[in-house]
Amino acid sequence: MMVNVGLAQMMPKIGDFEHNHDELERMLKMASESNVDVLVIPELANSGYAFDSLDEARSLAEDVPHGTFCRTLADWTNSGRLAVAGICENSADGLYNSGVIFGDGRLMVTYRKVHLFGKEKEWFVAGSKEPPVVEFHGHRYGVMVCFDWVFPEMSRILAVKGAQIILHPANLVLPFAQNAMITRSIENRVFTATANRVGEERGLGFSGMSQVTSPKGDVLLRMPTEGSSLACCDVDLTLADNKMITQQNDVLRDRRPDIYKRLTEPT
Repeated sequence: MMVNVGLAQMMPKIGDFEHNHDELERMLKMASESNVDVLVIPELANSGYAFDSLDEARSLAEDVPHGTFCRTLADWTNSGRLAVAGICENSADGLYNSGVIFGDGRLMVTYRKVHLFGKEKEWFVAGSKEPPVVEFHGHRYGVMVCFDWVFPEMSRILAVKGAQIILHPANLVLPFAQNAMITRSIENRVFTATANRVGEERGLGFSGMSQVTSPKGDVLLRMPTEGSSLACCDVDLTLADNKMITQQNDVLRDRRPDIYKRLTEPT
């Protein structure tokens, strides 16, 4: 069965929650009109990205799953759909740069970003758990957030846990990620769906080019560098169950974890 995967390429405004929520509702309306089954929404979509202080970040965070953004996402998924969005999350032990996954009207899991980029270390607590895979309507969805793309171990963990597609909310600043996600697809034989933001915020420019890639590294969809819009494509996620990269080589079974122990040692 084909799954219609949608990407919401947005332009949040820092400190303007009303604008950001209106953008979310506009994207959800377009996704409904396009019969999207699974929707990926960028990183920190509720708050904007380039905070000037921890106090500002706190003022823009929301509780999961009871915040306004979260409730809106839950309502949209109530008719058998799945959505993942980047959220500035408020919690008792600090702020997290989180990816929240809603399906069938409920919060399925919250992933707290492990690899913080640049000044994020001044605002957020780093997550301490491996990225999750959720089963939904017969398919398996992995989640990571933005800068996690730099660390191939994250995508590999998701592949080992059975993910057929990696859902990837992002606010990409560096120019490498879109091409790197092609490699992540090839080396793990998975689909990836990166929803990136656009625009400029306090001197940071975001690259757009939200995309879907296939287990063979094909770019199935790539959006422009500018413009807030939605795009979608149909994918057969079962193709990611075939891990053979040649007739003799399975990218997971041919691994040699006994050789890789150094990877878990601190540098």
